[in-house]
Amino acid sequence: MIRLNISNETNDLEAVLLGIAESFGGPLDIDQCYDPTSKKNILEGTFPLEKDIVPEIEEFCSILKKYNVQVFRPKEKKGLNQIFTRDIAFVIDDKIVLPNIIKDRQEELSHIKFILDQVPNNSILKMPDDARVEGGDVIVCNDFLFIGFSEKNDFEKYKVSRTNKLGVTFLEKQFKNKKIKSFELNKSDNDPLRNALHLDCCFQPIGLDKAILFDGGFKNKNDVEFIIDHFKDDNIIRINRNEMYEMCANVFSISNNVIVSQKKYFRLNNVLREKGFIVEELKYSEISKMGGLLRCSTMPLRRKK
Repeated sequence: MIRLNISNETNDLEAVLLGIAESFGGPLDIDQCYDPTSKKNILEGTFPLEKDIVPEIEEFCSILKKYNVQVFRPKEKKGLNQIFTRDIAFVIDDKIVLPNIIKDRQEELSHIKFILDQVPNNSILKMPDDARVEGGDVIVCNDFLFIGFSEKNDFEKYKVSRTNKLGVTFLEKQFKNKKIKSFELNKSDNDPLRNALHLDCCFQPIGLDKAILFDGGFKNKNDVEFIIDHFKDDNIIRINRNEMYEMCANVFSISNNVIVSQKKYFRLNNVLREKGFIVEELKYSEISKMGGLLRCSTMPLRRKK
């Protein structure tokens, strides 16, 4: 059996499901794209090839194993993109939540069945049909559960709106031990510089008391003020719009003091080191052309209590 425990984003990582890039299917037709970054790279002829992305995610796997993390991988299926495991399920405390993801991605769940088969039935939560959440919108932060979402108008208007208010309500009812704070995000189906695809594209806690933040990802100023009040201004690393587009908020914490980041994030990596973090750098620029990065590629299953 697999023991689950996720109480925050930064305690020592013990077990994780990491995506795979083999047989991912290559570029989609433009009308099949479900994020503006992929769309942009298809139109510009820069969408990545399998030979370019497999080494990137395998280097990530090597870094995780360097820190003695148990790494699970989805079962390979030809033509199925299984790189971004974060969205298809997520762990909160000792429960794994199976959300209602977009139709284009539902097949991915069947290829992590071997994980679900090793989890007790009473630890698996299935959402009602009208409740929608993707894992990139859910951040566990000790007593708090931070959730990115879209109100009804935006949820129905934008393809990139993945979490609705009913999804937030479901999590509120299931995790009454948590303080729930939801954040309405800015969305765009066509402009990646104006789109916060998920909450972890514009905000992520790191270390014991710090966070990375892009203010412009949030529709409401009060939400930004809440984050500043919670983490304190001196503990927040702000990124600009271009850095948000480059996915600087989507680094990944192996522990409270070890962060995996892209080599090309020169400014961010220097700031992280100045604040005492060990930064494990790798190349992930090809995978980023599909609208996700390091946190997106992982589904943490267990961290130390």
